[in-house]
Amino acid sequence: MGCLVSTPKDSGGNRRRPGNIGEVSVYVPGLRIPKSVDFFQSLGGHLSKTLVERLTALRTRIVVMAGQEAPTITRTRRKTATQHGGSTLADLHQALEDYLPVLLGLVTDGSQLQYKVQFIWVNQEDDAEETAMFNAWYEVLSVLHLMAMLLLSQANLLLLPRTSADGYQPKVSEESRRASIDIFLKAAGYLDCAVRHVLPQLPSELRRNLPVDLAEGVLRALCLQALGQGVDIQLGMAIDSTKATLAVKRRLACEMVKYWQQAQDNVMNLPLSNGWGEKHRLFIKWKYIEAKAAAYYYHGLILDEGNTEKSHGMAVAALQAADEYFKESKRACEVFNAAHPLSRNPPLWGTMKYLSEKIPKDTSSKVRINRDLYSYEKIMETAPTLPDFALALKPDEYQLPPADPSWNENVQLSHIGINQVNHDKR
Repeated sequence: MGCLVSTPKDSGGNRRRPGNIGEVSVYVPGLRIPKSVDFFQSLGGHLSKTLVERLTALRTRIVVMAGQEAPTITRTRRKTATQHGGSTLADLHQALEDYLPVLLGLVTDGSQLQYKVQFIWVNQEDDAEETAMFNAWYEVLSVLHLMAMLLLSQANLLLLPRTSADGYQPKVSEESRRASIDIFLKAAGYLDCAVRHVLPQLPSELRRNLPVDLAEGVLRALCLQALGQGVDIQLGMAIDSTKATLAVKRRLACEMVKYWQQAQDNVMNLPLSNGWGEKHRLFIKWKYIEAKAAAYYYHGLILDEGNTEKSHGMAVAALQAADEYFKESKRACEVFNAAHPLSRNPPLWGTMKYLSEKIPKDTSSKVRINRDLYSYEKIMETAPTLPDFALALKPDEYQLPPADPSWNENVQLSHIGINQVNHDKR
């Protein structure tokens, strides 16, 4: 059950895309926007007026806020104030959190009410401009996706370097970096819940017809992206720490490679071919290459600590690989920024600021020092295999909230109504 309607991309102007999204530390592939639905028409004969009004008010708030903010929320905005004094991102996220428990009443205990309402959302990565389904689990999935995208947007704002009080190079504070890791794990938790607990609720036919924005591969890739960027922040903090060893830095860099490789594997065969979708694929490719540059660099430094001719040769090969991946990552970055919607890099900071200085310098030094010891032919033609570490960073454990207590009141009212009807019949 759950009829599907997808509107072709040339059908109208609901999907508004910016031409330029400004500085990007964390890529967010647009925000899907909900369109208005008439709960009274669909549910008026099944629920109390109070509950229908509450559903309507909560969702209308989201429709209005998302419609106003989605075209600009992905632009670089350091701080957005609202009339209530909070940030727009936080307010919209709170509106979604308020709506979700009331929405979940439609699917509790397999209720047939889940098929009564046609939910419509405007897509961003899919060719179809919008997708409508008579299935409340589709609405739950869309809400979790939007909650995760809002958190990634928040992380992007936190990780854009700000001019420091001393007037020197713009930087990201340690407080912002620590906060961003928490945000990445929370966003990953929403996406992990969507994959493991919400997608299985949809019939296989509807799952096949979901927009690519909500395809399992994209949801998994976004989850892995959040974890990969979290590890990137951890690596940057390790680089700044005098206590972190080379082994710790290598492990973090190698874990980062695995997250981005898995993200790339998940989107490899998906039709991410327009606008936000193609740019999403390019972002993952860029970050995967960048992670490999970091991993081979630290692997090379550790191999160089060995005392054998073989270990020195492998170290040189690893550092040369790091240098090649670093150059390739800069080209991949340029391709990403040139893809529409246009974007640009913030000032270098953290892991890549450090490595952009160290990789070319150390590679050049090691190759020059070892040139007399090892001919070019003796240096490994292929880089040594990176060590395989178990992935340590996991998504937060997020569970869907219980249905709002107002649903219990509705059941009680329904029983009262039934009893009244039976009494009148007598």
